[in-house]
Amino acid sequence: MVFKNWQDLYKSKIVSADEAVSKVSCGDSIILGNACGASLTLLDALAANKEKYKSVKIHNLILNYKNDIYTDPESEKYIHGNTFFVSGGTKEAVNCNRTDYTPCFFYEIPKLLKQKYINADVAFIQVSKPDSHGYCSFGVSTDYSQAMVQSAKLIIAEVNDQMPRVLGDNFIHISDMDYIVESSRPILELTPPKIGEVEKTIGKYCASLVEDGSTLQLGIGAIPDAVLLFLKDKKDLGIHSEMISDGVVELVEAGVITNKKKSLHPGKIIITFLMGTKKLYDFINDNPMVEGYPVDYVNDPKVIMQNSKMVCINSCVEVDFTGQVCAESVGFKQISGVGGQVDYMRGASMADGGKSILAIPSTAAGGKISRIVPILTEGAGVTTSRYDVQYVVTEYGIALLKGKSIRERAKELIKIAHPKFREELTAQFEKRFSCKL
Repeated sequence: MVFKNWQDLYKSKIVSADEAVSKVSCGDSIILGNACGASLTLLDALAANKEKYKSVKIHNLILNYKNDIYTDPESEKYIHGNTFFVSGGTKEAVNCNRTDYTPCFFYEIPKLLKQKYINADVAFIQVSKPDSHGYCSFGVSTDYSQAMVQSAKLIIAEVNDQMPRVLGDNFIHISDMDYIVESSRPILELTPPKIGEVEKTIGKYCASLVEDGSTLQLGIGAIPDAVLLFLKDKKDLGIHSEMISDGVVELVEAGVITNKKKSLHPGKIIITFLMGTKKLYDFINDNPMVEGYPVDYVNDPKVIMQNSKMVCINSCVEVDFTGQVCAESVGFKQISGVGGQVDYMRGASMADGGKSILAIPSTAAGGKISRIVPILTEGAGVTTSRYDVQYVVTEYGIALLKGKSIRERAKELIKIAHPKFREELTAQFEKRFSCKL
């Protein structure tokens, strides 16, 4: 569709951040964009004007940003938070019961919005500056941005001239925005994690399971980044992942990631959101190799399975003898969420030649706690069921659980547990199964 004089329409919608958030009414429900795509300018303005509101609710997914709405206990009088994923900006508030946590699969969030499981009166979005036709890119947060716009009654957009333009199904026209707040602020960056010797060893084991021509999904953290270090001898790898980090850029530049062998979207890196440094954001800006699509497409297991040799690599908190996985809590304390882990574990398992990998250090708390346990800690959420687990990898090796009995699984997991806990785990095994290991 061609829009004439969209520039005049654009100018007529420009307001200050304070004026924009004044359009929020008491009792409204707000949906905030995800991760590094969240509108921090609007969020800060909302917090600064919080005393003007009553019974306002704000929903979000990942928020790695400190804001008074979540950090100041007084804010709950005016604005109450609800998150679909516990992250740095919301963790304390969730565990102090000032903010709610709603567990859900990442790929189902658009459905929750469109079908009004989650009500959203107002959408706070952050987009790139408009192109010559008046279209703005959702940039680093494609995931549920379109669902926000389709579901909310009021669309308030932060147009940030530093937001990269990401191609794909990732655009909104300025005519679909009610108010526009212009900004020029760096996109929130994710500091690369420190990769130690344990992570490197785990990364090397994981890389040994990756064949030439595989399509990869990589989670967030030191271990997924460590895997990338050991893929430099692979050929024609592809990416279909909910997100990517800076390490992917290096493998593209080295000619390792070409996407040529992908059975779905050949030649393209497919993502739904991004978290990284300016190096990553510069790489994806207006890059025809990279396409962003909504999460109900990218993370749908029925879509993921169409990638032959699909390999997903994720991490977790603990795994019990039967293969049950907790990746989101330490007992009753919520520290994360399901994210896309189950989406990809299932999609990879259904793919032709697919592999799903859970990669974890063998211990936690400075070596005081084993991550391989007889039973999950009381209160722990079962993130991934034992029916979905294929490989578990620690720095002590690879355990294949798929097709194994519970007793066989326990044996395999004890082999890759930290040596100082194996005697204790063996005793628990023999007690439980009434036999010698």
